[in-house]
Amino acid sequence: MTDLRKLAEAVDEAARTAVAIPQLTSSTPLTVEEAYAIQALSMARRYERGERRVGMKMGLTSRAKMLQVGVAEMVWGRLTDAMQCEEGGGLSFKSYIHPRAEPEVAFLLRRSLAGKVTAVEALAAVEAVAPAIEIIDSRYENFKFTWADVVADNSSSSSFFVGGWHPADTDVGNLGIVVEVDGRPVQVGSSAAILGHPLRSLVTAARLVALWGERLEAGSIVLAGGATAAQPLAAGTHVRAQVQSLGAVSFHVEV
Repeated sequence: MTDLRKLAEAVDEAARTAVAIPQLTSSTPLTVEEAYAIQALSMARRYERGERRVGMKMGLTSRAKMLQVGVAEMVWGRLTDAMQCEEGGGLSFKSYIHPRAEPEVAFLLRRSLAGKVTAVEALAAVEAVAPAIEIIDSRYENFKFTWADVVADNSSSSSFFVGGWHPADTDVGNLGIVVEVDGRPVQVGSSAAILGHPLRSLVTAARLVALWGERLEAGSIVLAGGATAAQPLAAGTHVRAQVQSLGAVSFHVEV
């Protein structure tokens, strides 16, 4: 029988110490249920250390990301208060294994959401929207993993930055996005790359968490997913994502 707690401990320690580990599936085949169970057990260890859950992230919601990592199904992961960084602040490069940044649209919920909902119902649950950057950092060696590996690893979620909030009825359907490193454009895309419309990602998020007996709580932040391929980070650089109509979100990478 697979020892899910030991695998969860391995993933959690890899994230905590920024030391890469081999893919879990290189030695242990995992089902979808086992992968999400490992994620939950791993995150439970973080809650025991005092972290508080503040939301969730959707992953692999754009064709660019699916092609980049060689995975074809959407995933989701959990966000904690310790993962949220101050917009415009610094990010310690040595605290990550191979960090990458991806521009996103963030939703702030005014009321809980779960199960099969329509886009209209999902939007009615939204308090505000904002530009965001998620820092992903697969804990596996050489940034190589299967779908089950990435799910077990909290869908590679590591940290996130959120910019200024805007009214919920702001149209986020097809916004131009530019990611800059030290003022030079490195990624260009559109919010339409997120399932055709970021709101569809929120609808999907409500459905997926319900499959595991959870819901998106009021006050939660939901990251809709990367709109471009993830940009590898380097120490000593400044990263900025400009999202049409929503403004910018930025941070600098400390040595």
